[in-house]
Amino acid sequence: MKVAIITANTDIYKERQENTSGEIIRDMVTEAGLEIVFLRALPRDRKVLSTVMQRMADNHLTDLILVTGGSGLSAGDCTPEATRDVIEREVPGIGEAIRAHAAELTKRAMLNRGIAGIRQDVLIVDLPGRPEAAREALHYLMPELIHAVKVIKGEL
Repeated sequence: MKVAIITANTDIYKERQENTSGEIIRDMVTEAGLEIVFLRALPRDRKVLSTVMQRMADNHLTDLILVTGGSGLSAGDCTPEATRDVIEREVPGIGEAIRAHAAELTKRAMLNRGIAGIRQDVLIVDLPGRPEAAREALHYLMPELIHAVKVIKGEL
């Protein structure tokens, strides 16, 4: 299974910060035995994010796109909007599950706006941007994401 990891963070894109969340996700994806085909930080720009996601899906470059960051309440946070611009079918249970699971740890989980959906045969998932929150969410979701991609691909 091929996985793309996008960090939506302008400071990381401009190399003013380290890509800690992206690295955590990379390590978890690798540990799960999945192939990383793309790992990059992009600016928090709706058009840039949606264009990259769309091209990856339309050109069948990946099976799963994980986007970390940009799904909070800050003025520049636009990841859910970019994801919504790209997906053809929403999978609301994934975002709901992230928030429900995280709410057991912190009430601030309710402030995450991340969504998930499908474009063609690619699953796109918005993960939290904070490193520990991204780790916790992906740890919780990984088996179901792998199952979901197999279902989307018609393998199950």
